[in-house]
Amino acid sequence: MSAVRRSLSLLGGASRSSSSPIGSSSSSSSPIGSSLVDSSSSSSSPISSLIGSSLVRSFSSSPAPISSLIGSSRVGSSSSSPAPTSSLIGSPSSSSSSSSSSLIGSSLVRSFSSSPAPISSLIGSSLVGSSSSSPAPTSSLIASSSSSSSLIGSSSLIDSSSTLLGSSSPGLVLLSLSTDVFQNLALEEWIDAHLDLQKLRLLLLWRNRPSVVIGRHQNPWMEADLPVMRRAGVPLARRRSGGGAVYHDLGNLNATFFSSKQAYDRPRNLKVVTDALKRLRPQLDVRATERLDIVLNGHLKISGSASRLSRKSSYHHLTLLHSADRASLSSMLRPSCDGIHSNATPSVRSPVANLSDHAPSLKWEELMEALQVQFNTEFGLSAAPSLVDPSDDSAFPGVLAAAEDLRGWDWTFGKTPKFSLQTSLPGGGRLSLQVVRGRMEDVALSLPEARIPEGLIAALTDALSGEKFCRRHAAAALSARLPQGGGCRTERRSSVTTSSTRWDEHED
Repeated sequence: MSAVRRSLSLLGGASRSSSSPIGSSSSSSSPIGSSLVDSSSSSSSPISSLIGSSLVRSFSSSPAPISSLIGSSRVGSSSSSPAPTSSLIGSPSSSSSSSSSSLIGSSLVRSFSSSPAPISSLIGSSLVGSSSSSPAPTSSLIASSSSSSSLIGSSSLIDSSSTLLGSSSPGLVLLSLSTDVFQNLALEEWIDAHLDLQKLRLLLLWRNRPSVVIGRHQNPWMEADLPVMRRAGVPLARRRSGGGAVYHDLGNLNATFFSSKQAYDRPRNLKVVTDALKRLRPQLDVRATERLDIVLNGHLKISGSASRLSRKSSYHHLTLLHSADRASLSSMLRPSCDGIHSNATPSVRSPVANLSDHAPSLKWEELMEALQVQFNTEFGLSAAPSLVDPSDDSAFPGVLAAAEDLRGWDWTFGKTPKFSLQTSLPGGGRLSLQVVRGRMEDVALSLPEARIPEGLIAALTDALSGEKFCRRHAAAALSARLPQGGGCRTERRSSVTTSSTRWDEHED
């Protein structure tokens, strides 16, 4: 218990009362989680609404500047406010009705464990509840507390990859100090690529600051309300495993089971979780389903999972809902625009619950220690928990570079499976286009002839072709082509982006 308690003090805190429940989402067959919210949002296409407003402005006496074009259309602006959590889970809920932005602040700075050392003395405010995607390094966490050296202990923190690479132990339990979703996803890939999993079973426990994570083969515009996320400072991440979309925050625990491909066994991994919960709270009715979710009381999902198999190795990661914010989940896990036709993997909506709703006294350190003990019991191991810091590039070379790749537009949006969009334009007309690798192709506009100057349609379609499926880029392209004082520019506009552009600069 002491080792787990020490690690919890450094992980960044999120102990919620039962009145502040968590929500995650889980998909049916192999996903880590589905969006769980009503998919019938009346959101409109970001490009179509932009074109409509742009055309209206183009025929006015004073053309609108690009800033007004960009601000004229909010994706999903016609969406009604999200349904309360109670409508998602089918039972009364006491979840907070505060907006998603409120959870990126002081509401997340709260006690995570019963450790004598207060969390404020161990971690900076920028680590907990920050909208920044770059947490403070471990060194600053350690330096911020005079008692930290006694809490960590030299044997608890793995500060060199050689320690892991040279380990002869058949089992390891690692707890990540980072709450950055990109660093933790990159750490998973580092472990899978560098450790000899033919001889090793490993359990990694990790948590993230608020973020939305989609599966490898999903469409972000169909899964997440990107403008809402942007305003709340919540990043979007695409993981390398399949499955559905999930909302993470510090009230959600992620567990990753690593093994050889031959030893890959998802039902057995889920048994570790269900047996641990039954041992902690025998009154809880928890079980794994045929779809490889974990449900409470037969229908309330508390865990969804996904996996990735390589030539010789495998990992299976899952969510475990302790006390996250379902109000934020419902506001962010809904489509950004309608009219999309795609073969991308859709998330499957399911009713969810938090463990804290049904076992309010269940503490984080109890839960994590129980998982460690049950992991050892199930696989006949004797692994003690060790701390790892993926933000320390000297300890884990290449993890930070991999995290930056995961942040990039090319991975987050450029890897979206090909899709088409057909939608109505404000004021009349139709827009259709293809999006390939995140960029618009085969753009076709149908507009009322009486309203269109000669050559405008061709100029508009040419302006959009090749641009990112993004309101900002579309606005810039259209601004360059719209009539300015009666004329219509025809020069080709060059690309203004690079592959290193981050997701939050091109959110919708």
